[in-house]
Amino acid sequence: MFNSKRITLAVSAAALILSMGAAAQAASHGGMKKIVIGTEGAYPPFNNLESDGSLVGFDIDIAKALCEEMKVECEFVTQDWDGIIPALLAGKFDAIIASMSVTEERKEKVDFTNKYYNTPPAIAVPKDSPITEATDAGLAGKVIGAQSSTTHSNYAEEKLPSAELKLYPTPDEYKLDIDSGRVDAVIDDVIVLSEWLKSDAGTCCKLLGTLTPDPVINGEGAGIAIRKGETELRDMFNTAIAAIRENGTYKTINDKYFDVDVYGD
Repeated sequence: MFNSKRITLAVSAAALILSMGAAAQAASHGGMKKIVIGTEGAYPPFNNLESDGSLVGFDIDIAKALCEEMKVECEFVTQDWDGIIPALLAGKFDAIIASMSVTEERKEKVDFTNKYYNTPPAIAVPKDSPITEATDAGLAGKVIGAQSSTTHSNYAEEKLPSAELKLYPTPDEYKLDIDSGRVDAVIDDVIVLSEWLKSDAGTCCKLLGTLTPDPVINGEGAGIAIRKGETELRDMFNTAIAAIRENGTYKTINDKYFDVDVYGD
């Protein structure tokens, strides 16, 4: 014999659970009350985790400005670079703002916003280096350091095949190795290298030259990565990027870190 009261209570409880789930989903997607942002925290001056636990850098300030423009709360999560896309796909955060270049290879896994900056790769060498050209011939037989799983390591592998490529989990490691003479050169974003060379830690080295980007390898500039199909979030970010470019917020942040406009052409 069925207990109608129990059935009513069970239906009510199920409805409440479904309602709570829908409300949570609305808060994180449709309602957009809070956006969790994944970043590396090891790529100064774009993003860096300070000793006190605070996140600083151009990426971080841009992210905060975009969230303010979209009228949502920002929460940041740090993630090792090699696992940052898998973590996004697993739902650890809603978006990646970590100087990630928009490439066709990455587009197979995630969607991207429009770019929010675009700067070329470059090569740095020790100040007393005999290397004079940032070319495959000039670097033949030399050891080049690069961060793994980046467009810069891909560029070195494809465009500088006569050199030996040594990969590192973060730029910090390759900087230590070029300072100690374990690599002959390093490749990274020109801004990353230039800012490092201005610091006390970069007194060992000099900029050898800027490289001509390859659109296939280097992509369309740095964009914000989101899970495929989340078009509302992508459109919100794109609208916000355009807004901070228009209202001067982008320039204020840019000028805080750089003496050139990193937005690019």
